[in-house]
Amino acid sequence: MIHSNDTAAAQPNILSLRNTGGENHHIWNNNGTWWVHYTVHLPDYTAQRVRRSLGTKDVAEARRRRDELLARFPLVR
Repeated sequence: MIHSNDTAAAQPNILSLRNTGGENHHIWNNNGTWWVHYTVHLPDYTAQRVRRSLGTKDVAEARRRRDELLARFPLVR
């Protein structure tokens, strides 16, 4: 049984994205390798900022990998 104050514990991690436009939003080039950054909101009402390598030097591939990664999370808009 889930009580009203336990609903956050029952929810999965949620991704919060700000879309300011631009096809390279959430990615940046660090010495030739593309990285992604995003924020995950956790069930305990805390947030975790994530930065990880996309493992590619090709910007088109980086965009594709970013989109695949971010599609795994439910979104809050």
